[in-house]
Amino acid sequence: MSDRSKKQVMLERMNEKKKEVRKIRRIVLIVFLAAMLLLVIGGAILYSYVAGALKPVDPDSEETVTVEIPIGSNLDSIAMKLEEAGVIKDNRIFKYYAKFNNESDFQAGTYDMSQAMTPDELLESLKTGKVYREPVFQFTVPEGLNLAQISEVIEKNTEFTADEFMELVTDEAYINELISKFPNLLTEEILNEQIKFPLEGYLFPATYPVFEEQPTLEMLVEQMIGATDQSISPYREAISEEERTIHQVLTMASLVEKEARTPEDRKSIASVFVNRLEEGMPLQTDPTVAYAHGKHLERTMYSDLEIDDAYNTYQNQGLPPGPISNAGNSSIDAAMNPAETDYLYFLADPSGINHFTKTYEEHLKNRDKYLKSGE
Repeated sequence: MSDRSKKQVMLERMNEKKKEVRKIRRIVLIVFLAAMLLLVIGGAILYSYVAGALKPVDPDSEETVTVEIPIGSNLDSIAMKLEEAGVIKDNRIFKYYAKFNNESDFQAGTYDMSQAMTPDELLESLKTGKVYREPVFQFTVPEGLNLAQISEVIEKNTEFTADEFMELVTDEAYINELISKFPNLLTEEILNEQIKFPLEGYLFPATYPVFEEQPTLEMLVEQMIGATDQSISPYREAISEEERTIHQVLTMASLVEKEARTPEDRKSIASVFVNRLEEGMPLQTDPTVAYAHGKHLERTMYSDLEIDDAYNTYQNQGLPPGPISNAGNSSIDAAMNPAETDYLYFLADPSGINHFTKTYEEHLKNRDKYLKSGE
């Protein structure tokens, strides 16, 4: 082949390569522009969807819908309820909007909401707990009550009898159902054969509004359990880190609740129990003896201490099998955050003032000083 022919072939190949490069560049440009267009269109669609989801469902609506937010509801469940009620368009967008704005501490209650309300208006209503409907009735469960005493509160305030209440809260099938409904609160620990009543200590002391004309007994019980679930929620991480269980915390809190005469005493009493547990000493708290006997004891006599029962903390070391009563927030907090003391003993004088000591000798002196003088 002549030199001219070789040059011609080389020029033709170079021209073909240039054409291929131009084609590839055009293809890359077209793909890039298409991707950018899709990105812009997708972003516009997403923006439009989010913006639409944050607008009232129907700005002109004058109708209201009743939405009930139970005690213990979290943001996820609240958002779902609002979407189911038709007052928001997308529960996920509402949830992210609330989190982005650091909105929390929503109040339980029954609300009359409208599709004309904005997300901000809905959040404000939920935060302030503004209840638009008056409860049909309400009942109050005081602190320090056991299940039998709570049954009397139910009988006094509802159409259900104390026996019907006790039959429900001791029903094995219902207990297992509740364990499934409240898995973060109720565990297999409450099924310990030594426990007298599985739900003892799990019905929170509070005032409960009831918005149903004819509520079921199950609704009332689960309202109280839900309140306990909500009350213990702030401590879950600490409980796990300390390798304790919620059942143990509620058991300790119930002892503090029964022994404390004033709010100031709770953390000191809790410290006595903690110190005794660490020393391997029995707790020796009289309310557990009364619970073992199943009745109120005006005074705990030496003969009372002889009862052979797992709840008798004079005869058994460690915590009793379970709570002996319900406990309020301050007692739960004391069980989680006891005072740092060296106290191992305390007693209450006739006026209800507790006196704490580090040694048994000091305790005996206090007993002679505050108790024997009044006998």
